[in-house]
Amino acid sequence: MLNTVLTKSLSVRGAIKTVALGATLLVLGGCKTLNLDPYFKVGSESPRMPAITSAELGLRELPAPLRQIDVGVYGYPDLTGQNKPNTNFAEFSRAVTQGGVHFLIDALMAAGDGSWFNVVERTGLNNLLQERRIIRGTREEFSDGNQPAMPPLRFAGLMLEGGIVAYDTNLTTGGAGAAWLGLGADWQYQRDMVTVSLRAVSVQSGEVLASVSATKTVYSVATQGMVFRYIAVDELLQAEAGVTYNEPPQLAVRQAIELAVYNLILEGHAKNLWDFSDAAKAAPVVERYRQLRNGGVSEDWSGGTLFEEVINAEG
Repeated sequence: MLNTVLTKSLSVRGAIKTVALGATLLVLGGCKTLNLDPYFKVGSESPRMPAITSAELGLRELPAPLRQIDVGVYGYPDLTGQNKPNTNFAEFSRAVTQGGVHFLIDALMAAGDGSWFNVVERTGLNNLLQERRIIRGTREEFSDGNQPAMPPLRFAGLMLEGGIVAYDTNLTTGGAGAAWLGLGADWQYQRDMVTVSLRAVSVQSGEVLASVSATKTVYSVATQGMVFRYIAVDELLQAEAGVTYNEPPQLAVRQAIELAVYNLILEGHAKNLWDFSDAAKAAPVVERYRQLRNGGVSEDWSGGTLFEEVINAEG
């Protein structure tokens, strides 16, 4: 009789262990369905080119202008003044990237596959002028005086100004979870938002010709599963597994800047500042922006749907 009871007890304990292990593997399997495997491979990834975002793709697919526009960008600063949030100690690292000007130049160079803007160097202007002085000094000292003069620097007809104007955190937070007999799982999320501004200024008159802004959400998601179960008087089974995914803020800034450049081109077209070389090809893009500007369609740039619809409409 005692042997039968012990055998049944061991069988029940074994079954509980099996169920608990299966639940843990199920939670981990759920993490796998979120395609989070790359985040577990620490130090195993090789350097690679940054992925082309939907915003960059939309910029590249813009029809060419009638003529290229010379623009200068002196800077694109972080105007938020915010540091990274930290509840444990003071954090002096900035919440958003300080290299917005480089993202802006990349976006300008990508517009219309490089056909829209001719960007003149102004961010490193002091270095450029110093190098030109070195060249002139070297020619004067070591040449016979027959060297041609250096050509003048190209000037810009437009200056692009603006910056990262806002980074709002914890706009939306939430989550859900459930537990039963020591088996549980939960997930949490947080939604932030970054806002950028961009304006075109006439160098000749100082007039602000067009001004636009763009926003991009930043999502953070955490999922966790746990097992807590007494399988005997003196045996406790406890296991936890989880993963957190934080969307890179610099990627959100990059996409917002690309969208701002896209909007600036179409806003300038709406104000007759410039025009497309092929009006028929640009018509679906212009019409879509007009509807968006007037509130006729919903704006959904996070997944690239608006860009994709415009591109598909063009064939």
